[in-house]
Amino acid sequence: MNKKCNKKNYLDKIPIKNNHIGYDTDIDGNVILCRTNRGTANWLFQIIFCKPRYSYVHLDKIGSAVWQNIDGIKNIISIGDNLKEKFGDKTEPLYERLTVYFDYLFKGGFILFKK
Repeated sequence: MNKKCNKKNYLDKIPIKNNHIGYDTDIDGNVILCRTNRGTANWLFQIIFCKPRYSYVHLDKIGSAVWQNIDGIKNIISIGDNLKEKFGDKTEPLYERLTVYFDYLFKGGFILFKK
């Protein structure tokens, strides 16, 4: 049997910011992501262990540039090209790092991928 493989290259995916994630920039222009800790387990931890209702993730310069490039139009390759232009060799190995980084953002609920 000859089955066609319809797997799309991960780098061709188009990331979209999750609307439930707030973000701002600090004094240096780096992005700070803010996520509400929701759900029954989080609610219990907030009451019993005084855990915070919000989690903040402080991005570095490169992470902030990635976040600012997510516009729902550019794919990961285009975002990588912009990073390479702005930061040069500091981003190498670029696409391996971006794959891991976008996987982290996706699993953390910070982004979605366009279908």
